[in-house]
Amino acid sequence: MNDEGFVPLPERHDPGCPPEEAARRFHDMLGSRRSVRTFSDRDVSHETVEWIVRAATTAPSGANKQPWRFVAVRDPETKRRIREAAEAEERELYDRRASDQWLADLEPLGTDAVKPYLEVAPWLIVVFKMTETDDGGRTYYADESVGIATGLLLAAAHAAGLCTLTHTPSPMRFLGELLDRPPHERPYMLIPLGYPADDCTVPLHAMQRRPLDETLVVV
Repeated sequence: MNDEGFVPLPERHDPGCPPEEAARRFHDMLGSRRSVRTFSDRDVSHETVEWIVRAATTAPSGANKQPWRFVAVRDPETKRRIREAAEAEERELYDRRASDQWLADLEPLGTDAVKPYLEVAPWLIVVFKMTETDDGGRTYYADESVGIATGLLLAAAHAAGLCTLTHTPSPMRFLGELLDRPPHERPYMLIPLGYPADDCTVPLHAMQRRPLDETLVVV
């Protein structure tokens, strides 16, 4: 390997405890994360959003092309328009597109086509996947890269004491049009961000996690 352009590995994070203890603490922190659908309109600072997005952009990416764009929406009128367009797509889903099995799987979550949280939450973070770089170069493994970055964003928001929801109205083309994004940016996910409402509840079904012996295989 050509060493030109490489530098020694920078000082790594030291958790100050054995790795298994650090991993357990991280698990316990993330273990209290829940997707919520009832948000407070309590303000979240612009600086907070910036740091959360910075955390997301530490994600690895194919050939380091960083094929993500995060559009943070706080303008009430823009949020209203996003809600109207998202609800139109959701009505199509619930009335015509979704199979009986899909609707049955959604039933324990109590969801429907009405999405008031898209206006109530102080921020909507719209994640876009870049199919090419801004200067027309190629991107690689864009879905995987943006998926990892989105996961880090959710973790960073939770670490900041905030709540999120992963919302994927389908199709999502309207997000690019409403936010005036270029064609090489494809909507990937719509994430309301904020504090939970005082009367917020979450489905018991969503709190259940498959046990480790069903999710981990050691060979």
